[in-house]
Amino acid sequence: MDHRAIRSRAAGVIMKRLVATVLALALCVPAPALAWGGYGHRTTAEIAEANVRPETRAAMNRLFAYESRLGTPDCRMRDIREASTWPDCIRRDGWRWGYTGAWHYRTAPICEAYNPRANCSGGNCVTAQIERAQRLLADESLPGHIRLEALSNLVHFVGDVHMPLHSGDREDRGGNDRETDYGIVPDLNLHWIWDGPLAERSISSAQPPLVRRYSDEERARIATGGPHDWGRESWQIARDFVYRTAFDRDSCAGDLPGETALSQEDIEAAIPVANERVLQAGLRIARLLDEAFAPGPLPVPERN
Repeated sequence: MDHRAIRSRAAGVIMKRLVATVLALALCVPAPALAWGGYGHRTTAEIAEANVRPETRAAMNRLFAYESRLGTPDCRMRDIREASTWPDCIRRDGWRWGYTGAWHYRTAPICEAYNPRANCSGGNCVTAQIERAQRLLADESLPGHIRLEALSNLVHFVGDVHMPLHSGDREDRGGNDRETDYGIVPDLNLHWIWDGPLAERSISSAQPPLVRRYSDEERARIATGGPHDWGRESWQIARDFVYRTAFDRDSCAGDLPGETALSQEDIEAAIPVANERVLQAGLRIARLLDEAFAPGPLPVPERN
């Protein structure tokens, strides 16, 4: 190899690393890149806000008046957009909020039969916490700041359960242990890609925009099921699409390599999948909020 070829190759490596660094900085600040990242969570919240009843919106706004009583001045919650990312923000204070870490996911092996009750000891998983949050939010006998915390948890955790890698994996911490190139950007991981750049690209390119008022028929068709159903949907998408697309093979046909890459074709194929999950999350949040703020007690949830 001559010197010009060596310099060209070195320049290419430097450029790829520079692009990766810039992308990482752009997507990580100021919020941590967790499920759907801050942009994805705020989008699901905005979809929900656009589709709740006016009475629900007014009741939520009354609860935000209790924000100061949460005692989290570094993690504000003045509207539903901030509420959607508050559970990720407070996790930085591990001494106080570290116990909530397990509430954000309930991963199940994609190569085993799905069990909606596994990996949730003591209700410490995302599906159980969605049910808990809705019931606390609906209980008008509780102090306002307790209900406000429940509102945030409901909005955030419904977003979390719709991210496929929070429900299904190959014993790799939801894809965190799978080094994955994202197009020309090297050295990311599969989970982070679905959290950040893929979610942001899919949302920002959606036509028509995802954040809008949907018809009664659309809401009835999309805002279906409950937390266990949504977890199963994500688990199946992880099995049938996320891992299959990332590794170009049957997700359960033997061991998967620790490194892979998403081509532009893979990314384009993933965009409608991510958009559907974000939209479903937003409209399902709206339904749960309307139910929680409706007069009277919540019905006892059905058990699968």
